[in-house]
Amino acid sequence: MKIQVITDTYAPDINGVAMTLGRLCEGLRRRGHEVAITHTAARCSAGEERVFSLPLLGYPGVRLGLPKPFKMRMRWKQQPPDAIYVATESPLGKSAIKAAKVLGIPVITGFHTNFDQYMEPYRLGGLKPLAMSYLRRFHRLANCTLVPTLEVKKRLTEEGFSNVHCLGRGVDTQLYSPAHRCDELRRSWGADAQSPVAIMVGRVAAEKNFTLGIRTFQALRHADPTTQCVIVGDGPLRKALQEEHPWITFCGMREGMDLARHYASADLLLFPTETETFGNVLLEGMASGLLTVSYDYAASAAHVKDGINGHKVPKGAAALFVESAVRAIADERAKSIRETARETAESLSWEQIIEEFEGNFSRLTSPPPVQANEPPPRKKKHARKFHCRTVIISDVHLGTYDSKAKEAVHFLKRLRCEKLILNGDIIDAWALKRGGKWSKHHSRFIRKILKMADKDGTEVVYLRGNHDDILERFLPLAFGKIRVAKEHLHRTKDGKVYLVIHGDGFDRISSRHRWLAVAGSVGYDFLLCVNRQYNRWRAWRGKEYFSISKQVKARVKSAVSFVDRFEFLLQQLAQHRGCDGVICGHIHTPQDRYVGDCHYLNSGDWVESLTAIIEHHDGKMELVTYEDFLAEKTERQMIAIPTINSTECALKAD
Repeated sequence: MKIQVITDTYAPDINGVAMTLGRLCEGLRRRGHEVAITHTAARCSAGEERVFSLPLLGYPGVRLGLPKPFKMRMRWKQQPPDAIYVATESPLGKSAIKAAKVLGIPVITGFHTNFDQYMEPYRLGGLKPLAMSYLRRFHRLANCTLVPTLEVKKRLTEEGFSNVHCLGRGVDTQLYSPAHRCDELRRSWGADAQSPVAIMVGRVAAEKNFTLGIRTFQALRHADPTTQCVIVGDGPLRKALQEEHPWITFCGMREGMDLARHYASADLLLFPTETETFGNVLLEGMASGLLTVSYDYAASAAHVKDGINGHKVPKGAAALFVESAVRAIADERAKSIRETARETAESLSWEQIIEEFEGNFSRLTSPPPVQANEPPPRKKKHARKFHCRTVIISDVHLGTYDSKAKEAVHFLKRLRCEKLILNGDIIDAWALKRGGKWSKHHSRFIRKILKMADKDGTEVVYLRGNHDDILERFLPLAFGKIRVAKEHLHRTKDGKVYLVIHGDGFDRISSRHRWLAVAGSVGYDFLLCVNRQYNRWRAWRGKEYFSISKQVKARVKSAVSFVDRFEFLLQQLAQHRGCDGVICGHIHTPQDRYVGDCHYLNSGDWVESLTAIIEHHDGKMELVTYEDFLAEKTERQMIAIPTINSTECALKAD
């Protein structure tokens, strides 16, 4: 297979992600696969490409690759890889996923770092929901996401991630071994053969919980003053910690055999971090034959048995962590625990992990097995449609950004009717004249109407509204099964007569002051734009959809009075015409109620409310919402809405 790896960190970077990717890529190459790597590291080897990156603000050791969507798309179009692995959730990684999806190349993502949990140590806890929302959207774009432990899989699944699979971690027990213990190195730390040495290994940064580590160092020295304390690693906190705690030996960044010697020359490994997805450091310490103290999660939860091959305490129990470390050094079973830790590490082979990694790509790229006598696939059956007599919708406002044309098409596809009444403002000519936004979904809505008239034999009545008043000069007009008119008298199956009219003629602003109505339309579009951004903020805060415009209508006295007068005038017109009821649109306020003997219905809109009126085969008129219609489509029963106000009809349309 040809596999493309996209990552923001790779060798010679020294961190858990770079180390893991190095092992996986080397293993795939040994198995005969062609692996190309795009990264941001300082240098490149054969089969690698370095891209431009920027350092993370306040954290120069971490770099973010910049997106390259067009270059990737052109390259992969000419020489497509069989699959792509994206290891980091940066702009570079996201652009790679989008390019792959356009070309139909399967993508696997890796969840290597709990970036959302990094918010708390950096006093940015309020951004944690935003970080998780970004990670969820990022990984949902992939065919599957690989995580290191079942614990992480469970957490992400509960957060709404999909297609999450486990891929464990291994450890190189030849490199990390007690055999590399070095007395000379221990003497350089100030330790003799009897002095205990406690060590911490990792990036010297806030998320690694060095505060607890140093607190534990102090407790160990208090229990035994000969204890030597060592920190291996570099990072933004190193300089400050080194100045504040001169009694700690800071060894800086180490790698390869040098790092293995540092591990093996210590006696106790402290691993106090609370933000790891796995924690390779813990396995490296166990392979080096060290006593380990860790929190019971990630690698510790998967591989450490307390008091048998290491020591662990509940996550967040800082006082217990310190006590456990002090007891571990003095434990008579220390030698046995260290030997068992080494045995555990020897059972965790990288070869097994690489084989599982290869299997994930094979499943995505291999065609499904075909049996010799397998019958040809059956043509997919479409879901049964809901049958009704008449459907009335209005105010779709094709040509505007906030038109829910996609949902409207979805709604119409799932029903079959004898008559479809489009009650005005279907096309927003005012918005199109200002520039507007016509998308493919708007074209699909028009095609769906034409298809219903041509293929299904549906009678289509298009009533002009104020936003599509350009049709006024052509009225009346008919072509095929489609009629365009100003108003329509609709007779139900049970003999009732309804006046169907858009209703803008009963709006004095629309009928007498068109310039003011256009200005109001611009203001309404602006309000919808603000509402859209506001609800995106509410969404990642975990709150439900909120309609600003509907709240304005509900609370502003003049708006309430306008709606009441509008409804009253239309009811009077219906009674004057001898009709049993009136059906209108225009004000985007769905309604179904009686005033005396007059039945007033407003079909709402497909901008915020997403509502329609349906006449059943027995003549019953019903106001339905898009959300309720889909919820009940399997039973083919509509949920009745006797009285719907503007607040109840607000759906999560964005």
